[in-house]
Amino acid sequence: MNNFSYERLHNNLQYLKLNTVEELLENYLEIAARDNKTTMEVLDYLFEQEKKHREAVAIERKMKSAAFPVKKTLDEFDFEFQSSIDKKVIEDLATLRFVHNSENVVFLGPPGVGKSHLAIALGIEAVKAGISVYFTNTGNLIERLKTANREGILEKKLRDLMKYKVLIIDEIGYLPFDEEGAHCLFQLISRRYEKSSTILKSNKSYGEWGEIFKDRIIVVAVLDRILHHSTTINIKGESYRLKERKRQGLKTGNMYQ
Repeated sequence: MNNFSYERLHNNLQYLKLNTVEELLENYLEIAARDNKTTMEVLDYLFEQEKKHREAVAIERKMKSAAFPVKKTLDEFDFEFQSSIDKKVIEDLATLRFVHNSENVVFLGPPGVGKSHLAIALGIEAVKAGISVYFTNTGNLIERLKTANREGILEKKLRDLMKYKVLIIDEIGYLPFDEEGAHCLFQLISRRYEKSSTILKSNKSYGEWGEIFKDRIIVVAVLDRILHHSTTINIKGESYRLKERKRQGLKTGNMYQ
């Protein structure tokens, strides 16, 4: 390859933003010549590496956009400790069929039993599949929606949230909503109904959701839309945090025996 062709090739790769190909090209051409690789094999390898790099960058960008408070995976979840959960149901959810069908997932149970872990883990599986995800705390979400409502831009805020194929709403039930907050959340749930998937996590049973919304008509309408196409995971096990405290206490006790 003469100098002119070499420079033009690199310039074209830069122009086309094939940065990974450009970075690997020189060394891989030497390897290809040594191993008698065909032109097709060289092109296949270089473009495959470019694709993988772009996919990794896209996933990293989506992970940042998702705003997960922590990273939790399904492999890290202790199904043996939390025996009330049917692992096969979680594995089915991990196929993301529920996302493609615009279905919802609801995790119910007391604090510390793994609801957030599973919700985040499913969100991460979705991100790895190239699906847009956003994680939000209920209190923060309600306040943002109420502010948008007062500023006359609630419709825009709802459209922004509709951009996410999966919306994870954490901690429903820790604090009750006022009338405006309940109305705003109803608008969001209604907008996503049968169009996108929502994963919700609550420490309250469905029968107690009236205490959260303080309006029986709205809570019935919200639950109707959430539960029409949904999977509910009701976790009845012991708190992981309590388990860890007990384990640490046992270790401490052993020190003095």
